[in-house]
Amino acid sequence: MSEFDLIRTFFRDIGPQRADVALGVGDDCALLNVPAGQHLAVSIDTLSAGVHFLPNCDPAAIGHKALAVGLSDLAAMGAQPAWSTLALTLPTADTAWIERFSAGFTALSNTHGIRLVGGDTTRGPLSVTVQAHGLIPAGAAIRRDGARPGDLIFVSGTLGDAALALRGLLAGESVDPMLRHRLDFPTPRVALGLALRGLATAMIDLSDGLAGDLDHILTASGVGAELALKQLPLSPLVAEAVAKTGDWSLPLSCGDDYELCFCIPADRADDVQALMPDCPFRRVGRIQTERGLICRLPDGGVFIGGGYDHFAICA
Repeated sequence: MSEFDLIRTFFRDIGPQRADVALGVGDDCALLNVPAGQHLAVSIDTLSAGVHFLPNCDPAAIGHKALAVGLSDLAAMGAQPAWSTLALTLPTADTAWIERFSAGFTALSNTHGIRLVGGDTTRGPLSVTVQAHGLIPAGAAIRRDGARPGDLIFVSGTLGDAALALRGLLAGESVDPMLRHRLDFPTPRVALGLALRGLATAMIDLSDGLAGDLDHILTASGVGAELALKQLPLSPLVAEAVAKTGDWSLPLSCGDDYELCFCIPADRADDVQALMPDCPFRRVGRIQTERGLICRLPDGGVFIGGGYDHFAICA
């Protein structure tokens, strides 16, 4: 199939029809109507084979994850997903692979009402770049720079599942299906992000690990924090791994969780507990005046570690 055959067959009609799309896939540019009084939130991420997914990964999982990471960014600011664009670089025009990829991308698009409005396909080493666009009422965005001393820190879902799955896969071990699903099909917390508008003072999605991503909030807000590691939300398998090894890097530093970390004023703790009964979250710490992040171990000691960095030099 030619490049244009691929686009017409697999990518021309992804996501529900939207009245705010004046012109979508098929022209030099998409034409989009941004409603009055709304800000346009834009995020872009690239996933590369061997870095963000294993070469033998299910193409449907790659399609899902490629969009999920952008949706997670939108969720972190309280944005309602609207449109996406896709740049897909393929070694060959393998229609079976592309069909599976498109199915994963389409399913998540339909779940969140986000319409694919443009993109590009090229030949080369496998990589996927997705730009996600969302809408936020002016002044309602939840940014990283709003945390204040005394705020409580919460985390959604569970941490470390994807990292434990990847660790097992790289070691050639059998991986629990739940862990593998958490790695390949992360759940962007869009509904929770929307529910936290007007309540959270700061928020970020956890792509590079809680320690490193929370530090972005602390730096932007000019504050510090202390985490109680015994309060971290861990699945039984991750809790068992941490108990055996004492290695807290799984939930703190390895990344790929795509959960939300958010700050709430202490006097509104009861309000946040009433949100989203089907999306668990847990209080894990508190914002403080003194700069820096303290990760308090259950025995009172301090864990030292940061988040994932693509360009860190490892000894």
